[in-house]
Amino acid sequence: MPLKSKRPRIAPLEPPYDDESAAALDLLGPPIGLFRVWARRPDLARGIAGWGSYYLSRRSALTLRQRELVIDRTTALCGADYEWGVHVATFAGKAGLDAGQLASLATGGPADACWDAADRAVLTAVDEFHATADLADGTWADLVTAVGEDATLEVVLVCGWYHAISFTVRALRLPLEPGTGPVAGGR
Repeated sequence: MPLKSKRPRIAPLEPPYDDESAAALDLLGPPIGLFRVWARRPDLARGIAGWGSYYLSRRSALTLRQRELVIDRTTALCGADYEWGVHVATFAGKAGLDAGQLASLATGGPADACWDAADRAVLTAVDEFHATADLADGTWADLVTAVGEDATLEVVLVCGWYHAISFTVRALRLPLEPGTGPVAGGR
């Protein structure tokens, strides 16, 4: 369904920031548009930053590649150009994702030849979770075999979190950040 307006619905904060908003932005990371919207509500931003600091930490059971597979596929399935663009520009190279794999994440599927068995298990779970809000026993078992039980839990949590982020950036109508692009091929 086409969007009616591309104008942001809530304007991101612009500098100079008050002390409370600046402190929230310090916790969130670089002052990209989404973070500057959240910083309008510093208490909300601090709560979000707490989750982000966990899943980006060394305590995460997911590898950087696994995390980015979940995020990139989820944002592509949701048509969240803003979040896709930020993650692809920032993390795709670090996660070892090549152009063919990015194209598959955008418009292909887990059965594409560019994926190994572990990547395929992650992507199959993401696709199924997106479509059904659940995982069949076989999908769950395949994911546990591929990444382990702790990482399987995090796949579900990160996938759900990035559905929420995708819904948020779409509803906010945030413009792409400089140097980023939309989901290739669109959805």
